[in-house]
Amino acid sequence: MSEAELNIALDWAAIEGWNPGLHDAACFYAADPGGFLIGVLDGEPIASIFAVKYGVGFGFIGGYIVKPAWRGRGHGWALWQAAMARLAGRNVGLDGVVVQQANYAKSGFRLAHRNFRYEGRGTGRLGDARDIVPLSALSDEEICRYDRSFFPEERGSFLLCWVRHPHHISIGSVSGQGLTGYAVARPCRNGYKIGPLFADTPAVAERLFADLSGRLGLEQPVFLDVPELNPAAVALAERHQMQRCFETARMYTRESPELRMDRQYGITSFELG
Repeated sequence: MSEAELNIALDWAAIEGWNPGLHDAACFYAADPGGFLIGVLDGEPIASIFAVKYGVGFGFIGGYIVKPAWRGRGHGWALWQAAMARLAGRNVGLDGVVVQQANYAKSGFRLAHRNFRYEGRGTGRLGDARDIVPLSALSDEEICRYDRSFFPEERGSFLLCWVRHPHHISIGSVSGQGLTGYAVARPCRNGYKIGPLFADTPAVAERLFADLSGRLGLEQPVFLDVPELNPAAVALAERHQMQRCFETARMYTRESPELRMDRQYGITSFELG
């Protein structure tokens, strides 16, 4: 896909109810411009899939959609095979809807954990935590270094677009030792999604979440994608009266990467990991 064609796939994702971000295309494309595949039949785009490479050993599948009128004819399977061929030799991850888990297992994917999407509302109450600063105050190097505990490979091209995007709200928690957590809120077709939300402790995660919720305004829909493996993250969402509204299965073709799941309170994106 071109970046413009990626916007077509994101429109399809919105129709499916996936609620993509309003400005996702630019940051997604920065991750791996060759990683977005489109299926075209007689000049008409009918299917999409993301097969994004990270570093030398990891890849992620997302955005797998076939337009309803063309389903059940093998077009999606052909695109799937092209995506997996592009990521051959890598450990590949995806966040799949639960009903497709058995189908992904047939392609060699194994369940690592479940993710829960929670929906809540903004508070309109600005926080006053002294450790919270805009990420613009921190260097690219510090942000990328902190992120490496939470992702299988370096993803600086994507990450810096994500945290520096002018329409995203990006904040961090700092101490004398440096960054102790960071979070990003991005505008979506409906409300805002907070992701990632990474923090060294539950208290830091609470302050980051409360700060962003306050910035988003009273009654603004707010979504947080929480890994089930972190009970403190589930507790944070439920403490703020957020309601579980969606679930995915994180799966990998090889062993699950060694990531700091105890410090992951919000996943960056179901589409890119």
